[in-house]
Amino acid sequence: MLRSLFRLGLASALLGLLALGSYLYWFSIHPLNPEPKIYVVKPGSSLRAFTTDLYEQNVLPDKFALVWLAYLKGQSRDLKAGEYRFRKGITALELLNQVIAGRVVEYPFTIIEGWTFQQILQALAAAPRLTHTARELGPRQIMASLGYPNLHPEGHFYPDTYYYPGGMSDLLILQRAFQKMDAHLQQEWENRDKTSPLHNRDEALILASIIEKETARAEERGLIAGVMVNRLRKGMKLQTDPTVIYGMGERFSGNLRSQDLKTYTPYNTYIIKALPPTPIAMPSGDAVRAALNPAVTKALYFVSRGDGSHEFSETLEQHNKAVIKYQLNGKAKTAATMPQA
Repeated sequence: MLRSLFRLGLASALLGLLALGSYLYWFSIHPLNPEPKIYVVKPGSSLRAFTTDLYEQNVLPDKFALVWLAYLKGQSRDLKAGEYRFRKGITALELLNQVIAGRVVEYPFTIIEGWTFQQILQALAAAPRLTHTARELGPRQIMASLGYPNLHPEGHFYPDTYYYPGGMSDLLILQRAFQKMDAHLQQEWENRDKTSPLHNRDEALILASIIEKETARAEERGLIAGVMVNRLRKGMKLQTDPTVIYGMGERFSGNLRSQDLKTYTPYNTYIIKALPPTPIAMPSGDAVRAALNPAVTKALYFVSRGDGSHEFSETLEQHNKAVIKYQLNGKAKTAATMPQA
């Protein structure tokens, strides 16, 4: 009799385990939510609280199966906090694997080539789902928080798209962009043309920022760099408009006048005979490479053709003719009144 009862109990247990196993298998592969869903796992949340909450939101058919599944996988304590997007038709196993792996929702933030540091801060302030710390700080405080209290921020953040999870600090994006620019600049500096007149990485970044603002055409960056380097070697003024505009700051109304070229700022390269004191924008990687490996050219001048490209000249006479053709609609003026860069 006892043996029969034991056999019956064992059979019942085996049937129960078989039924549970069948249910867990069905549960693990069966599509769950009919629509995509955003769900936030808070730090310190337990797996049981997580599954209960999903059940109450009609994502899971019961409170327990996902817990059992996690125990069977040996991952009941591996829940990662963060914001998740569960796609339409996700299975319970896929959902569990997602939160165990920490594949959270990530948002893009893009730094555009040629942006100034102020433009980056404005874009960060408008970026969603960030913890906004930078907008409460000045540039000097921001750089101090990144570990560089005496470094001017302009030019030091690599233009690229950076992905971040909800709640991350905007300072961490700046840190990643800073580190990427620093690494790229170091690599290009090590591979530079050793005949370059640039003395250090800071000068390379300054020149790269000028190249970035002077042309949007990738094929011209090397030639622009060649002109700038030729002028530096000869001790000529760079005479580049973007530096003047940067030095004017908010005083620039969109129209650069001849009197602006004669007004001193540390960035007015029509007056100073050197590179400006800091970069004027965030240069692309290609602009950094061009600054350190410029095209070999005899050109000392260039002028915009009005279509985004430039006409390059070796002599002032050639340059003045190009200015007349492309900037003055064919009407000659005296060379003294013409810009020489």
